[in-house]
Amino acid sequence: MKRGLKIIVLVLAVAFVGGQLYRPDRTAATIVQSETLEATTQVPENVAQVLKRSCNDCHTNQTNYPWYSNITPVNWFLAHHIDEGRQKLNFSIWNTYNAKKKGHKLDEICDQIIGGEMPHHQYLWMHGDAKLSDADKRLLCGWAQAERTRISGS
Repeated sequence: MKRGLKIIVLVLAVAFVGGQLYRPDRTAATIVQSETLEATTQVPENVAQVLKRSCNDCHTNQTNYPWYSNITPVNWFLAHHIDEGRQKLNFSIWNTYNAKKKGHKLDEICDQIIGGEMPHHQYLWMHGDAKLSDADKRLLCGWAQAERTRISGS
């Protein structure tokens, strides 16, 4: 029994060490300023601060990777969440979306914030400051609704 346990521990240790050599790509995509949210969208400073604190790591191409993102398998888990977040909404390519898609994304922002789906609960484990207060939620939803109205009217 002891020998079997030692072999299992050794195999797991070798797999862990070997896994450190195989990492997800973290090359930042080039940011074209004319495609960003800020290029044509009215983003008040207080809204920008909440987006930066609670949304931008997963929903822009400007992710700030924490220290633990260098450890396999955590890095694969994070890479998956970031890729998924960018696929659903990416403020770095906001102006590549047409008006209808922008309106839909703005509705989703408010729905997911009010529903407690965003920021993702797993993100909040290590980023407690990203938690949205009721005031933050009202601020973001109010901004999203106003921006949706502005886009619909133009």
